[in-house]
Amino acid sequence: MLNRRAAVLGQPVAHSRSPVLHTAGYAAAGLTGWAYTAIECGTDELADLVAGLGPEWAGLSLTMPLKEVALAVADVVDPLAAVLGAANTLVRGADGRWTAYNTDAPGMVDALDLDAAETFAVLGGGGTARAALGAAAQLRASVTLYLRRPEAAEELRPVAHALGVPVVVRPWGRAPEAVSADVVVSTVPKGAADALATAAWQPGSVVFDVVYDPWPTAVADAAARAGSRVVSGLDLLLTQGVRQFELFTGAHAPVDEMRQALSGR
Repeated sequence: MLNRRAAVLGQPVAHSRSPVLHTAGYAAAGLTGWAYTAIECGTDELADLVAGLGPEWAGLSLTMPLKEVALAVADVVDPLAAVLGAANTLVRGADGRWTAYNTDAPGMVDALDLDAAETFAVLGGGGTARAALGAAAQLRASVTLYLRRPEAAEELRPVAHALGVPVVVRPWGRAPEAVSADVVVSTVPKGAADALATAAWQPGSVVFDVVYDPWPTAVADAAARAGSRVVSGLDLLLTQGVRQFELFTGAHAPVDEMRQALSGR
């Protein structure tokens, strides 16, 4: 039987917990012929790397800065990935063609574990903010974007329009206002939102900080102490990874064992 391979690609990628997650899944599911590794890869290298992969390769997880260039590398682009303008997953079909998917947006919905929400506040305007817009669309929420880069508004407005998500843009200086939303999603790098720890976080709201190292972040700690429900980047790593696992293998993901591997238990 042909051994199967998958990997996470990005730059930098050495810190990724995806190998721990997927390897635990293979072991728990009895997929003894499967291996998952991490490969350092920049945007200019992705096309050649994918073209050179042998038939044993089943799928690739993509982290920064590859989520946009992945769309050009794929033979087929799933509609959600096309609308979001970003893909975090490449899956090789039986015909050898690669399909690009975005499991970040549905994974975010899984991690939030909500049936609906009226308002989202999204901190930041990068690739993960696109996933947050996708999650807001599924939960039928309007979105306020708080942006450090004003030009990001022009990148995200077409995405929101295509998803049918009402969106308002605010400058980063007004980010403390985000605490009034039902769901606050911080997509900025570690430390960038620390000043918001002193904001008036609300009990009953959901605060989703996509950072998971270090944890808890200043924002997550402050929100939890105020009575908000806090969701972490590790929660998203699990939920989007579960969807990737099933796309790669065609097997049901052993979620409990994968969660335990991420938590170090």
